[in-house]
Amino acid sequence: MPQKLLGENHLRADLAVASGARQMPKAPVFTGQLDWWKPIEGPSIKTQQGTREGERKRERVMSCEPEPEQDGDTVAQSIRMLIAVVEGGTYETVAGCFGVTRTAVERRIKAIAVRLSQVAGIEGLNEDGAAFVRRLRQHKDAILVALAGFDPKRPDDHRANRILAADEIIQASKRIKARSAHPWHDLALFYLLFSTGARPLEIARLEVRDYLNADGSVRRRSEMRAEVAITQKARPLYFVSTRLDDALSHYLQERLEQKLGVGQMDAYRGLDPFSRLFLSPTGVGFKITPYGEAGQRRFLCRPILETYRKLFRYGGMKDVTALSVRRTVVARLYERGADEDDVGLILGISERSAVRELLARRKPSIEQLLDELV
Repeated sequence: MPQKLLGENHLRADLAVASGARQMPKAPVFTGQLDWWKPIEGPSIKTQQGTREGERKRERVMSCEPEPEQDGDTVAQSIRMLIAVVEGGTYETVAGCFGVTRTAVERRIKAIAVRLSQVAGIEGLNEDGAAFVRRLRQHKDAILVALAGFDPKRPDDHRANRILAADEIIQASKRIKARSAHPWHDLALFYLLFSTGARPLEIARLEVRDYLNADGSVRRRSEMRAEVAITQKARPLYFVSTRLDDALSHYLQERLEQKLGVGQMDAYRGLDPFSRLFLSPTGVGFKITPYGEAGQRRFLCRPILETYRKLFRYGGMKDVTALSVRRTVVARLYERGADEDDVGLILGISERSAVRELLARRKPSIEQLLDELV
């Protein structure tokens, strides 16, 4: 049996076993058309007896055969991945079915789930909860119902799409410095998010040696080590912001004076190079908690997420999240001439389609390209 067909059959079998017999009227299914999701009239796809028509509808939900997607858009496929996982498929099974990596499946369904929760207002499903398959399945009915009226082509102004102007960032930093009990620590955290595009979990994992050379100078061209990166793949990491340098310089000096994570005085500005870059007043790094099935390298750092929410609140930054900060970084990189490959390398995103889903690059019209060409 061909490998693709075998993968599809396994996916359908997994989903059929995982799905329950509880009746749910008008469950939305993918129609195969570009008008996206519509409720199917007639018998439910979840009757206890399971009519033949219902089985055909279920297969349309579970199938991973390619669907026509306008202008190379991958949103429809991402939605179908979300449906497959919500219906009981594992990341690995869905990844094999669609011919992508497990990480790509998780990232794409999380992006869709978060956007869906913001647009449809699904209670209890947020940027944190969307990372957990368990929570996705807890909200299965709400997700399926919300998809019936979900138009991914419709522009929205929700916080995931919030792009911050440079003056907003500067004003927010001034407010944070004035309101924080640990201004240099918090300012450094704030600037690091905007100047590197790193994820909060990656920032929580950074160590002194990632920022400093042994002689105490800043590692301008550093590396997001594989054990730090969420993707578990090393990528370039640049520390080339004077504002970040100033905040971190003051913070690391405070650490030394308070004897938090100290080492040999003649190296790394007197700090232990293997200590976390950011420590609490008691000398403890952000707590990182593993989750998921045995053997999986899945981690969550709630304390740093809570810290960033607090900093955004201190800065008076309404409707700002770590995701909208990453989108802001992408927008600023595009303004400076970066292409999708550059953005993917900096942010640790391997697929161009995922970069486009995060923030599509604005293309000028033909008229704009030719305007006053000579």
